Amino acid sequence: MKKLMVGVATASIVLMSSIAHAQQPPLIDRQLFFGEVQIAGAQVSPDGQWISFLKPYKGVRNIWVKKAGEPFDKARPLSGEKTRPVGEYFWSRNSKYVLYTQDNAGDENFNVYAIDPAAPAQSATGLPVTRALTDLKGVRTMIYAAPKAKPDILYIGLNDRDKRWHDLYELHLSNGEKKLVRQNTEHISGWDFDNNGDLRLAARTNQAGDTEILSVTADGFKQIYGCNVLEQCGVVAFTPDNKQGYLITNKGAMNFIELETIDPVSGATAKVESDPDGRVDLQGMVTSRLDHRIIFTMYEDDRPRLYFHDKEFEKEYHWLQSKLPGKAITFGSPSDDENVWVLNAFNDREPGETYVWDRKAKTLALQYRIREEIPRVSLSETKPYHYKSSDGLEIPAYLTLPKGLSAKNLPLIVFPHGGPWGRDAFRYDTFAQFLSNRGYAVLQPNFRASTGYGKKFLNAGNGEWGRKMQDDLTWGAKALVADGTVDPKRVGIAGGSYGGYATLAGVAFTPDVYAAAFAIVAPSNLITLLDAIPPYWEAGRKQMYTRMADPNTPAGKELLIAESPLTKAKSIVTPLVVVQGKNDPRVNIRESNQIVAAVRDNGKPVEYLVAPDEGHGFARPINNLAMVTKMEEFFAKYLGGRYQKEVPEDVAERLKMLMVDPRTVNGDVTLKGTGDGSK
Repeated sequence: MKKLMVGVATASIVLMSSIAHAQQPPLIDRQLFFGEVQIAGAQVSPDGQWISFLKPYKGVRNIWVKKAGEPFDKARPLSGEKTRPVGEYFWSRNSKYVLYTQDNAGDENFNVYAIDPAAPAQSATGLPVTRALTDLKGVRTMIYAAPKAKPDILYIGLNDRDKRWHDLYELHLSNGEKKLVRQNTEHISGWDFDNNGDLRLAARTNQAGDTEILSVTADGFKQIYGCNVLEQCGVVAFTPDNKQGYLITNKGAMNFIELETIDPVSGATAKVESDPDGRVDLQGMVTSRLDHRIIFTMYEDDRPRLYFHDKEFEKEYHWLQSKLPGKAITFGSPSDDENVWVLNAFNDREPGETYVWDRKAKTLALQYRIREEIPRVSLSETKPYHYKSSDGLEIPAYLTLPKGLSAKNLPLIVFPHGGPWGRDAFRYDTFAQFLSNRGYAVLQPNFRASTGYGKKFLNAGNGEWGRKMQDDLTWGAKALVADGTVDPKRVGIAGGSYGGYATLAGVAFTPDVYAAAFAIVAPSNLITLLDAIPPYWEAGRKQMYTRMADPNTPAGKELLIAESPLTKAKSIVTPLVVVQGKNDPRVNIRESNQIVAAVRDNGKPVEYLVAPDEGHGFARPINNLAMVTKMEEFFAKYLGGRYQKEVPEDVAERLKMLMVDPRTVNGDVTLKGTGDGSK
């Protein structure tokens, strides 16, 4: 009789699920979310004569260019990357070169490349010549400044002498010549140049992890300002007359980051602005290329806010808003005369519309829509969502509910951001929309330790990995269960980097909360994580020790062990998928190997994907497609959402290649003092 009743109940659930699915928009092909973007990243050259953008060339995202007045079908490819897509690029200040950076298979050792957009194509390749301005192996190039006053020069840092610290070089774009400006033997973490391209200030990290702002003189350095390891301070620009720097700081009694001026000689400061609403940190500011005055400042609250220092620009902004109702506007590159701007309009259901705005002509011309093939009408609304954590702290979050379904007894995926010293913001989010289209509610919590909400909120996460920071996720799921939105038996968790750690911590420390977990480039052992941080992170090492724990002290080591998911590996009973980039310099592959081997040895279900050509997160679309193919099938199995059964042959083959048999994994590190001998 019990069997019969179970069968009837199951049939009812299947029937109700079918009815619910029928109310949803059609499944959106995962290719539209995660396949190679067909066009993005438009920029106008400083002289206003060119429009550049990113578009596939022979199947890989590369840089293209066209004359500003030409249609897009007249554009031609500039770069010829064959496997790894171009991520970021920029114009030289004289419009003679397009420059981009590229690493090797995700190892984060970047070199700088230059292309002349006016050069003829070579007959052999069909592309102009790409010059490697830095052509170094195992060296990470940092770009510090591209002064308008010195258009043939980039100021760069190279860590070829000392992997921990970057020496300062002057790089000539026209011939690739490098000139050493300063050998970094003083633990300098950053260099600041004024509007004339002259070196004025530097930032140094001392042995305590505190930041020292230094005036650069012919005789050396003189400290003019400082903030401690749990505060933030730094110079971001200079006033039009170069007599003052613009300083961002939350030193001392300040909770929120504010904008001040600082005298580069005396260190005297004066407040310019903080959040008028007293809710969040200053996010940034936009200054004029013409005269370096502040145009507006930015704050990221539940939704973005702008405050204008240029009243004429503010009037023009309101005109733009009237043309783009319901969308946030971000300003990309302008021409040097600031007449022509590339701007992007977006919201939670609009990945981005790219326009060229001609200020003199008062015209706004649509260039393209990012991922235009995605049906916007089928996307789900994202709303700010606030709730209380275990100790009463208010947690700001974003909640995306699946379109077409009643907000009752839904499956939920908690999707914490990486960092952890970062944040989610109100905008189109690929994973939130992909998962909500499959029928899941998606919660993106800005847990304590997230940035942007003030120093107190940030510091509330110190020493709380896997503890109160984890509560901030758990109590979000509990709040949605309590109000009937979410089915408590169908809660999953997924994320990358710190979000991956939180995924592992969720199933290790609160195994009764989650029914499925998908961890991407996830730390599992905080001792080995800190032991393997890249040498060029040396400036931030003390801050990581202060915010997490110092592994060199008995108390710190004990805390890190207690907070490591590997410590509680025997408690993991939730079905788990682990994803890793083989070349990841931040979260070494042994982090994934350790947890996979431990869960395997406990006889619990675990699957493992390793990409041999990726680092900290996947850049290649074929790898992302393979990963999300596994993700949606996995969550459908354990949480009951929809999934796309059709898998293109190339994606299926790639997924097969990425899958690693857990039986072959060697978890070669043992946590000492865990109490259970997890490996």
